[in-house]
Amino acid sequence: MSVLVTGTAGFIGFHVARTLLSRGEAVCGIDNVNDYYDVALKRARLAQLGAFPAFTFHEIDVADRDAVAAVMHSHPDITGIIHLAAQAGVRYSLINPYAYVHANVLGQVVMLEAARTLKRLRCFVYASSSSVYGGNKKQPFSIEDRVDDPVSLYAATKRAGELTAISYAHIFAIPAIGLRFFTVYGPWGRPDMAAYLFADAILAGRPIDVFNEGRMARDFTYIDDIVAGVIACLDKPPASDPKPPCRLYNIGNNRSEELERFVAVLEQAIGKTATKELAPMQPGDVVATYADIEATTRDFGFKPKTTIEEGLPRFVAWYRDYHKV
Repeated sequence: MSVLVTGTAGFIGFHVARTLLSRGEAVCGIDNVNDYYDVALKRARLAQLGAFPAFTFHEIDVADRDAVAAVMHSHPDITGIIHLAAQAGVRYSLINPYAYVHANVLGQVVMLEAARTLKRLRCFVYASSSSVYGGNKKQPFSIEDRVDDPVSLYAATKRAGELTAISYAHIFAIPAIGLRFFTVYGPWGRPDMAAYLFADAILAGRPIDVFNEGRMARDFTYIDDIVAGVIACLDKPPASDPKPPCRLYNIGNNRSEELERFVAVLEQAIGKTATKELAPMQPGDVVATYADIEATTRDFGFKPKTTIEEGLPRFVAWYRDYHKV
């Protein structure tokens, strides 16, 4: 039996695949290895996974129906799908909106159609985002809150993915769990995210852009906690009685950190003070995020363990090693 993990060259997908392989699972990976950010980083992640004999990889686009169908046909032992491939980033959606519809909407449909072909599907676990909460003012964000006010196209496509999965669960009884991730960071992280951007600038002696003049807060969630939540969902699919077998959960640290504090902890880990350039709020961004994880804890025993005081030094150590700085 094996698990299909999409986005295995990406940050979260890499860590999920590596954890599954480490516990003895066979993993079939999919990723198109696009150039949204440094391809060399993606290849380095794949090289790590390639050290496991039980890892197979297909460099294809999740929105390519024929290519995905061919993978499913060549791996009849697949019993679980963790769909993490997506076009990420709020700001890039202002530049290339078509990439988001292609990957996040069409890609979701293609992967759900692939799930339909499996006779022994454990669960279809897929990535959503805290961005779906949009302009909501009430905090912490609860899974029961309305999410019909997106402030970015990225958020709109992630909400579309949720609704599509819900419809497939209704019609085809596909056990599906959508996970709204909150600002993930850690080793092998994405270069367009705050921890990486700030560390890169501080170590190079460049100023960092502090948006909304620093009046921002995020529920920063360490990658190991994210992975634990994802795999717990794979291992415990939703029941189909009395409702359709689909659920949504927040995966966050259950703590909203002020941006200034985040930068201060990062500065301490690096051993160097940042030069800050205050900037206005960016289109599509939100002032604060904060995850209510009561349902995730209740159903899966999910309890994030890593504070930024622990996680940021680990990230910095990896960054220095990877970049030899």
